[in-house]
Amino acid sequence: METIKPLNPIALELGPLSIHWYGIIIGTGLLLGLYIATNEAAKRGLQKEVFTDLVLWAVPIALICARIYYVIFNWSYYSQHSDEIIAIWKGGIAIHGALIGAIVTTVVFAKKKNLSFWKLADIAAPSIILGQAIGRWGNFMNQEAHGGPVSREFLESLQLPDFIINQMYIEGSYYHPTFLYESLWNFIGFLILLIFQRLNLKRGEVFLTYVIWYSIGRFFIEGMRTDSLMLTDNLRMAQVLSITLVIASTVLILYRRTRKNLTARYKD
Repeated sequence: METIKPLNPIALELGPLSIHWYGIIIGTGLLLGLYIATNEAAKRGLQKEVFTDLVLWAVPIALICARIYYVIFNWSYYSQHSDEIIAIWKGGIAIHGALIGAIVTTVVFAKKKNLSFWKLADIAAPSIILGQAIGRWGNFMNQEAHGGPVSREFLESLQLPDFIINQMYIEGSYYHPTFLYESLWNFIGFLILLIFQRLNLKRGEVFLTYVIWYSIGRFFIEGMRTDSLMLTDNLRMAQVLSITLVIASTVLILYRRTRKNLTARYKD
């Protein structure tokens, strides 16, 4: 019998207050992404405060939407435990819900500030996917968002360090480190988006490339996970949404390229 102890998900305890690694990691991703976006905004002729102001609205709204999304697709449980609907501290948020909330907030914000939504989205795209890459390590600390069972030999064959292999030992079994697969996929996407920003594509195409890249990775990785939100007994919601987003974003890029009046580019 193996006696592998998981990493402590609590980073610091101050009396009754517990500070979890999950929150620290998510916060780190947010701050780093904001730093990158504000610097890029200045290069593109926008005031740095634009993204600070946007984040003040987008983050809480995204968090609320992430919770609503999660509750909707777990309604069979929450309809019987309505007192837990707002208990977000017990876990249960969905990244797609957060993205929907953030995008809607940005559309409204851009209209209020008389700015181009596509320009803001293009600037923010690398920051978003980098934040997602970092955030998955919060799932690692909580031993969640993992895949199905595998052997230790399989994990060792991936040349993973022991601290990752040991953290994937949960209640007597080893599991696919899907958090790591998605983190690496997203980090590669971050580098690609930085390159695409320098290629001066049509406005909106950096963001739509983000949607396509993230959705392709999420589709395949979601198929390995054991905690998927289900649309039906056989359809995983994240996979259905990923396919839809890849098709819609590709069509939108092609359609917008046929519009002669859409001449603005990223660096304009």
